[in-house]
Amino acid sequence: MVTILSNATLVTGDEGRTILYDSAVAVRDKLIAAVGPTEEIQAQVPEGEVVDCRGKAVFPGLINCHTHLLATADRGILEDFGFPTSLRFPESTRSMLSTEERQVIATLGALEAIRSGTTTLLEIADHVGEFAESLAHTGLRLVLADNFNDVNPDRLRLGAFEFEAHRREEGLRRSAELVEKWHGRDDDQVTCFLAPHAPELCSPDLLREVRDMAEARDLGYTIHLSQSRLEVEAVMRTRGVDPTHYLFASDFLGPRLVAAHCRYVTPAEVSLLGSHNVGISNNAAIAARRGAAAPIRELQAAGCPIGMGSDNMAEDMVEVMRAGLLHERVRRNDEMWPQPEDVLEWATLGGAQILGMGQKVGSLQAGKEADLFIVDTFKAHLVPTLRIVSGFVHNGQPADISGVMVRGQWLLKDGKTLTIDEEDTIRRAEKISHGVWGRLVAKYPNVPFPVKLPPGPAH
Repeated sequence: MVTILSNATLVTGDEGRTILYDSAVAVRDKLIAAVGPTEEIQAQVPEGEVVDCRGKAVFPGLINCHTHLLATADRGILEDFGFPTSLRFPESTRSMLSTEERQVIATLGALEAIRSGTTTLLEIADHVGEFAESLAHTGLRLVLADNFNDVNPDRLRLGAFEFEAHRREEGLRRSAELVEKWHGRDDDQVTCFLAPHAPELCSPDLLREVRDMAEARDLGYTIHLSQSRLEVEAVMRTRGVDPTHYLFASDFLGPRLVAAHCRYVTPAEVSLLGSHNVGISNNAAIAARRGAAAPIRELQAAGCPIGMGSDNMAEDMVEVMRAGLLHERVRRNDEMWPQPEDVLEWATLGGAQILGMGQKVGSLQAGKEADLFIVDTFKAHLVPTLRIVSGFVHNGQPADISGVMVRGQWLLKDGKTLTIDEEDTIRRAEKISHGVWGRLVAKYPNVPFPVKLPPGPAH
């Protein structure tokens, strides 16, 4: 099967940031067979099915290096009450979802991801295997990671950090089982990472064992790092050093590691992360919502490769790119850095590199797998198309995206999702989310809750 996307503007995303006009991408099976002028490509591949992309731009697929799909059920509530949340419920909505409900909510997040041009995502969740099959059916390229720690939760509620070997062993066992079942599944559509949750919740033994497992099994691994002031204070109190130095002392830093957030890292931590070539997931949109910012310019200059992630309550990587550009300019009071091309690189090739996929995806180049999205550029907010990357990063919307392809297969074509029943998923997720929040509030009537929930789901 050969498909030719012809007469397009191609944002190749290669190291030279090349843009080709009136050009074509030939896709044979799951690979990009050729990229070049339309007439030349059609002559090379005369048997291809031609898709006319006149007035459209083709981009490399966006890569989400850090997300929690189940948090989609919390949209509209948890964005506005701090982190860790100031809401004092003893449990989360995520813990109250049934297996079937988790599958629906995860699929809703995947739907939003596809519609915003995402082709790969790193999903981190407790018992992620419960909804792995549902996610695989969406056609997205997946990196799955089972979230775990070894802190005693009962003692933690009292402010004590005590660690338990049986919790550590259970988390490592669960991760090993996920890897055995899913890593390399469906010709590498699905791979796995290891995911100890955060420094304050993980013992040195757990951190060392994760690093050893990752090295032994040739896996990447990830952790939330410097995501809150509470985390920094807790590690300083219990370990006597900042979080990054605690990870260093536990032999945890290295080029396989993707550190998410890094909002409150010190210059010394930046230097340490850079010297170990730790990948950074710049989760700019959620950071902005929480009034914080990672020092991305400094991390990159120190030697950290940069990717991007959406984190909680949203899967819109177009918004993430825009937030990354604006947030960093405001943080540094800099009118010109980063440029839109920098941000697009973080969200494509940069993400591919820190997830260990840089030779496979992240740019439109012959020999790479065909992960891409198509933008209809003839929109009032995108014309004139004088500088298409800048126009899309500054002004683009998910609604501009008419096609998404992963491994040569259409997930979205002519604006229609092909792997997800969109209407059914949205209706079911709306009902589930209203239901779980209603159950949580009813279960804990004495917990102050400043939100007045509507009487039921929208119809």
